[in-house]
Amino acid sequence: MTLPDVAGLVGVALIHAAYAAAQFRWLDTLRAPSLLLNLCGAGMVMLSLVAKFNLAAFVMEASWATVALFGLLRLAFRRRRPGP
Repeated sequence: MTLPDVAGLVGVALIHAAYAAAQFRWLDTLRAPSLLLNLCGAGMVMLSLVAKFNLAAFVMEASWATVALFGLLRLAFRRRRPGP
């Protein structure tokens, strides 16, 4: 097993952990911990694709990472705004 394989498997584990935690209501999908797990997981899977590129897998993980990043940015900007 190569280092990219390990990175990809860890990434998949992170994404699945975030999904399972959301299903058990241990994590809120709109909060930073869940979004970070998804972003890091998708990034690690994309990193693994450097060794053996697969366009469909890359597009899926890039979109997954983009959604997570958008959620994190939304949280960051919401915190910066003064309250009502």
